[in-house]
Amino acid sequence: MARKVEICGVDTSTLPIYKNEEMRQYFSAFQNGDSDAREKLVYGNLRLVLSVIQRFSHRNENPDDLFQVGCIGLLKSIDNFDLGQNVRFSTYAVPMIIGEIRRHLRDNNPIRVSRSLRDTAYKSLQAKEALLAETSKEPSIEDVAKRTGIPVEDIVFALDAIQDPVSLFEPVYQDGGDAVFVMDQIKDNRVSDEKWIEDLSIKNGMDELDERERLILQNRFFNGKTQMEVAEEIGISQAQVSRLEKGAIRQLNKFFY
Repeated sequence: MARKVEICGVDTSTLPIYKNEEMRQYFSAFQNGDSDAREKLVYGNLRLVLSVIQRFSHRNENPDDLFQVGCIGLLKSIDNFDLGQNVRFSTYAVPMIIGEIRRHLRDNNPIRVSRSLRDTAYKSLQAKEALLAETSKEPSIEDVAKRTGIPVEDIVFALDAIQDPVSLFEPVYQDGGDAVFVMDQIKDNRVSDEKWIEDLSIKNGMDELDERERLILQNRFFNGKTQMEVAEEIGISQAQVSRLEKGAIRQLNKFFY
């Protein structure tokens, strides 16, 4: 008895498994106008979609969303499959499903990368693969630059730009105990989280002040000047400096509470 595994609301134990000859028969029927055959092809190949979305599990994307997008790729591959080509359907469909999911991820990526940067990155990756095949060793960035005619700096920048963002809470190691996260490897123990938040709050608060208020606080608390010295510098009375300083501090306090 098949073990029940439910993914994205699909009970995999109920999915049919067709042999290659059965698949060809269904495709022949579908291409002759049998809509029921198309439905059988979709239902019988959902395992392809489920297997593909497992490759993207590290992206922390909603698996239901990826499954729906993958099904779009499956439908496209069914509608465009050519029986005359001597190739298994899965061989044809998987790249189309992957392509549809990657297109979805690219279009919904919160970090937008320009087309020119993507083109540079993909040309560099293609050149890297070609050099690897020719020499059987990992090519350097300089080798890739020489092959493509693109400056080294542009290649490095483009390749960095297409990297997927990583969460600070992404686990990088776990051996039966507490996980080690990305933030554990990059954090600076010399600066506490509280100090970092405090500095960020001050910066955000200072950005909300007008130019004169920022100048007064900068001179008073960062440059160590007296109210009288600040007054002489900006051409107002010491009483005005005191009043503006108190008002600016009250404004800053809003960012701490």
